[in-house]
Amino acid sequence: MRVLGIDPSLQSTGFGIIEFSNNTYTVLSCGTIKPSRSQLLHHKINKIKLRLEELIKNYEPEEVAIENPFFARNIKTAITLGQVRGAALVAVASHNCTLFEYSPLEIKKAVTGYGQADKNQVRIMIKTLLNIKDENLETDASDALATAFCHLNLRTFFQKIKES
Repeated sequence: MRVLGIDPSLQSTGFGIIEFSNNTYTVLSCGTIKPSRSQLLHHKINKIKLRLEELIKNYEPEEVAIENPFFARNIKTAITLGQVRGAALVAVASHNCTLFEYSPLEIKKAVTGYGQADKNQVRIMIKTLLNIKDENLETDASDALATAFCHLNLRTFFQKIKES
């Protein structure tokens, strides 16, 4: 099973593609999409959408998992984040991928065992769980990998229950 995880943000959208096969996790790709700060909002959103479509086309994930934040610092941030999420959802829908959404609490709990973990704790744990040696792994990329990892764990768990 191949999953694309997305951590949406206007400044730095994280992505992570994990393949789970024979009880082994393999990171196929991860990184961030960082539109230029000088670009207009609609161009930034379009860049994020186009890059996600490119990733979906190149890696052909069977499913996509996206972080669904439940709060924002202010209304402007919430609206902007909603627009970025909308672009991500359109990219996913245009390739007929199945989409799953997880709260930050669910993701943190799946990766660290603690729903209030900070970004650095998630980053350290996801590097350990996925055997990532890159010391420069950005937190947005690690959050996206954590989203994909959360989905794969839940998927595997429910599949085992179904088989019992």
